[in-house]
Amino acid sequence: HSVVNLRRFLDWARAEQRLTVIARPVDPHLEMARVTHALQDRVILFESPQRAGWQVVTGVCAQREHFAWALGTGVRGIVHQLVQALNSPVEPPLVTEAPCQQVIDYSSDLDSLPLLHHLSGDGGPYITSGVAIIRDPDHGRNASYHRLMQIGPRAFTARIVEGRGTDTAWRKALAQGQDLEVAICLGVPIHVLLAAAMSPAKGVDELAVAHALAPTPLVRCVSVGLEVPAECEAVLEGRITPQLADEGPFIDLTETWDVIRQQPVIEIDCITSRQAPIYHALLPGGLEHKLLMGLPREPTIFQAVSEVADCLAVSITPGGMSWLHAVVQLNKQSPYDGSQAIEAAFRGHGSLKHL
Repeated sequence: HSVVNLRRFLDWARAEQRLTVIARPVDPHLEMARVTHALQDRVILFESPQRAGWQVVTGVCAQREHFAWALGTGVRGIVHQLVQALNSPVEPPLVTEAPCQQVIDYSSDLDSLPLLHHLSGDGGPYITSGVAIIRDPDHGRNASYHRLMQIGPRAFTARIVEGRGTDTAWRKALAQGQDLEVAICLGVPIHVLLAAAMSPAKGVDELAVAHALAPTPLVRCVSVGLEVPAECEAVLEGRITPQLADEGPFIDLTETWDVIRQQPVIEIDCITSRQAPIYHALLPGGLEHKLLMGLPREPTIFQAVSEVADCLAVSITPGGMSWLHAVVQLNKQSPYDGSQAIEAAFRGHGSLKHL
């Protein structure tokens, strides 16, 4: 299996006529989000995002077929592969040289990045598809998503949900009077995006789940003691500090406004990237956001239902914001299968409202 990364995906999308290339300059401030919203089911490559050296891609995860391509399967095979990878993670190898470190920049100027300001009501420009890597002293490496609002040339506020992996590791660092090291990966391969969106048990490394899906070599960061997928387009290395600042407002998965909160400040010390990097922008509340959030819940529902019935397929539907509503297909063996499957599905995905 050869290298799976964003550039290979774009080659495939181009060959399959799924790619729209926009050569004229498009402003990341409000304009790019409007174009993305209008063409949501397409992969769009913005060749001139008015930030020197960068291109921007959207729609990477807007269709199930894109995930199927990344996993080398058909659309119906996706859930089975995710279940298998969750059950049998594989420790990824470490390499010494990586595409994501072709350029190393200690000036860490975030203003040079094509970060999108999606809506005029947003608190600022946001990173929405960055995969954050941290290490917990007790549970090891963790990969997850946190929306990041730029608040200065070297700083973000991060929405870090209370009680989850990053939050608990950050509180342990706080108790020691320390910052928590973090690496934010941009332009991440699709299978890594999927793995980071899954919620394996504590202590299970999402990057090992990713490596079980497709080859995921890692490389050591240059300024923090963390490992990141070698095939990313760029990595922001830094620290989650004890400092708090406003984060928000911001449109959520359900396309409703989320409130302003006091959230941790992340300071960036170093940016590494490929030559001519591609930034992956993800429209909040768009098809991409919905699929990336909803799809990784399908294997957990599948596993839970399989314990009580013969489960054939699971689909989380866009009608329920790809979060609140699911369809489960059974090979019915007894009159109780339906009701037992319903109870199991709600165990498999705690936010489900309708089945």
